[in-house]
Amino acid sequence: MERTKEADLVTAVLIYAMRCLAEGDHAALRDLHFGVKEIEALRAMQVADLYRIGALRAHCLEITLNRQVYWPMIHRLIEQRATEETIQTLIAADAPQEMMQVLFGLNPRDYTRLRRILSVDPAVGRPRELDEANSHRLWAVWSDRVDGEPSGLLRPEAYLDIHRDTGLSMRAIWNQTQRWAQFGNLNDPIDEETVQAGAHE
Repeated sequence: MERTKEADLVTAVLIYAMRCLAEGDHAALRDLHFGVKEIEALRAMQVADLYRIGALRAHCLEITLNRQVYWPMIHRLIEQRATEETIQTLIAADAPQEMMQVLFGLNPRDYTRLRRILSVDPAVGRPRELDEANSHRLWAVWSDRVDGEPSGLLRPEAYLDIHRDTGLSMRAIWNQTQRWAQFGNLNDPIDEETVQAGAHE
């Protein structure tokens, strides 16, 4: 016999209530309006009883939506989804592990796992140094975005924008901009030629 959606709802709530009972979370049971008699009946319930609920076409629950909890939860889920999509896009663009560690705290094991899932070819050796033209182009795009940020770090999305705008590899972008960020105080005016020379020392 096919289970009904009402039966699935009741089963899910009863399993939750049984877990609360097992863990001694009586506050949660009170929030569900379980009284002494209901708790005793719950204590006597067996696993087989949960399967017998499958025939129910009605339920004994009053479900209401707490909007004050619902919307922060939804916004948090959206943020997490966006972060995960950004991580995957960066790794698919061959972002180095150091970059992912700094920006997201991604450890080497998870980094390697995601590269394997996304079928990213293994990185071999150090990325080639940028030639003068590409270095100047990257400096122009990066310095415009990093203005006023003393760490020299950008939002993850900004690195993707630079990658798309310049066509340079993510590894080259990260390595070169990290050198520039470490060169000096980015709050002070920096002569571009001086930075370029310092980056290649």
